[in-house]
Amino acid sequence: MIKVLGLLTRRPGLTHEQFVKHWLEIHAPLALAVPGVRRYVQSHIVGTRTRPDIPETEVEVDGIAELWYDDEAALQRAAASPEMKRLTDDGARIIGRIKTYIIDEKQIIPP
Repeated sequence: MIKVLGLLTRRPGLTHEQFVKHWLEIHAPLALAVPGVRRYVQSHIVGTRTRPDIPETEVEVDGIAELWYDDEAALQRAAASPEMKRLTDDGARIIGRIKTYIIDEKQIIPP
């Protein structure tokens, strides 16, 4: 499994609520059509937590997107698809900044 994790910050001029509404109601259904996506999760930021013994990182994030693919080849096919183009074009309407990671997930506590 290949997991892609994106930290998303909304475009200037959008409220967090406007960003989340569009992301969930308009953007999410577009992801259903992307071939090869095994799982898609949106994590909507509702608050933060700090620790007194560790300084907080200066990162503003409105949401975290997670996409799973069977393997690297499936990820590449999905990335080249017209459905992914529609998804990323829509994302550009609401996402001001993004940082995307390719993840090798190690499950510690099973479901």
